Amino acid sequence: MSLSSHLQELRKKHQHLSDQVETEQRRPGADVLRVMELKKQKLKLKEEIARLSTH
Repeated sequence: MSLSSHLQELRKKHQHLSDQVETEQRRPGADVLRVMELKKQKLKLKEEIARLSTH
């Protein structure tokens, strides 16, 4: 897998997590712990994307 395709896949995963966070936050009685975990996963992906983009 090339670096560009790997970055593209990471960006897709990041967007999917963003969608999940938004959906969960809009739901009545949103699970705060789930939102926090999703945001943590998003941050890890964002850091990985940034790290790979600088190389």
